[in-house]
Amino acid sequence: MKIFNAIMRRYLINQLPDIDKYRQRAIPLQRKIFRDLIKQGAQTEFGKKHHFREIKNYRQFAKLVPISTYNDLKPSIDRMIEGEQKVLWPSDVKWFSKSSGTTSARSKYIPVSNESLKYCHIKGGRDVLASYCNMFPETNIFDGKGLILGGSMRQAEQNSEATYGDLSAILIHNFPRWADFVRTPSREIALMDEWEAKLEKMSEFTIPQNVTSISGVPSWMLLLLKKVLEKTGKSNIKEVWPNIELFMHGGVNFEPYREQYEEIFPKDSIFYMQTYNASEGFFAFQDGKDRNDMLLLPDHGVFYEFSPLTEFETENPTSYPLQEVQLGVNYVMIISTNAGLWRYIIGDTVQFTTLYPHRIKVTGRTSSFINAFGEEIIIENAEKAIAHACKTTNALVSEYTACPIYFGNGSSAAHEWIIEFEEQPNDWDLFCNTLDDSLKSINSDYEAKRYHNLLLHKPIIHNAPNGTFLSWLKSKGKLGGQNKVPRLSNNRKIVDEIKPLLQNPS
Repeated sequence: MKIFNAIMRRYLINQLPDIDKYRQRAIPLQRKIFRDLIKQGAQTEFGKKHHFREIKNYRQFAKLVPISTYNDLKPSIDRMIEGEQKVLWPSDVKWFSKSSGTTSARSKYIPVSNESLKYCHIKGGRDVLASYCNMFPETNIFDGKGLILGGSMRQAEQNSEATYGDLSAILIHNFPRWADFVRTPSREIALMDEWEAKLEKMSEFTIPQNVTSISGVPSWMLLLLKKVLEKTGKSNIKEVWPNIELFMHGGVNFEPYREQYEEIFPKDSIFYMQTYNASEGFFAFQDGKDRNDMLLLPDHGVFYEFSPLTEFETENPTSYPLQEVQLGVNYVMIISTNAGLWRYIIGDTVQFTTLYPHRIKVTGRTSSFINAFGEEIIIENAEKAIAHACKTTNALVSEYTACPIYFGNGSSAAHEWIIEFEEQPNDWDLFCNTLDDSLKSINSDYEAKRYHNLLLHKPIIHNAPNGTFLSWLKSKGKLGGQNKVPRLSNNRKIVDEIKPLLQNPS
């Protein structure tokens, strides 16, 4: 393995000129991506409908092609899943990454073309490792195995040639066979469907391995690492895998988990490397040891646009290509990709921290949400679940807010709700159970996190006395006008401000 480590390091170091181009030539690279995408898109039904052959520059593109949400593209994606081709992208698309629920669907199914697999997702992963080797030139990461915490996938019912599942599962399935020599666990275990059994198998399989890196979503990875410690009786992960040196993480904000990771890894014994890899594409990664932002990837089959969040809800929001962005502005990110997403609102907001090179930090979502553990609860999910719980128990809700409880310090991960009723439910336990069950039925990601209380426990719901939210608004100087109670928050600030009022709202 020492020889293999040297070969891999040399190969990855040879990729560094490409990463330097991302820093120095981002605008020319984006212009080339734009031309290539328009040329490819012109061969599709979507491109013909929107006159791609007439498009010569970005402003024409922005004029002829509307900004789209998943709901806008869903009819076309459904046809692709059923086997139709050249709808959004000219090459055959047979992979669909299952992502979080939307305003009208329980789950999203994001097309993943062969081009996006090779030139976006896999290329992005290669660049991450190349950058790491540059930061740590004496790394022995390829002397051992990389533990990848993947999901599962299955054949589409509508079309035997289409497959959908977690992006991680699609990537594992499409890795070259030689990658199995530097990856753990086995494909059979990595792609298992049943999470509890998978957790057991993964821990048993990987404990005796020489694991040198781990990658995955922080919340799920933490569960696996705690299982490993439980099975081995060790006090920290370095006692199990003494050569581990890197955690490549993404999907949710790492900061709420940092303290818990620092409890199971000795201080400065592992490097935490932030990545921005979504079902829709690999967009950015941390390119410096002491950075908390990420280098945008301009040459990975994704054309970027940015619309100021302040204009996002207007009828005709302004959008800007990369060369026109400014520092410190909260932008909604819009993408066109080599898998057939056109002017697609990914749902994230970003700010640029540097220009030339272009680095970003993710600042939030385009609407209120809870996404502490990858569950992505949105307002409509909450409204539908509350409506069903009210109908079941003859209740009427006047105000509510909710946020996550991060596990640690003796508490379990869960959601915490404060609900004020105009009419009380006739059965409190039934109301709480119905709310929880409805969210499971509406949002598949929430259901997965709630499965057997493995990651998310049953929500804690407070029945607030009448006047609680009015008192809180009054204390904030926000009575009347357009002021509203924030429904969902990904931090605890609002709930922690309101909770002291539950005993005495006046």
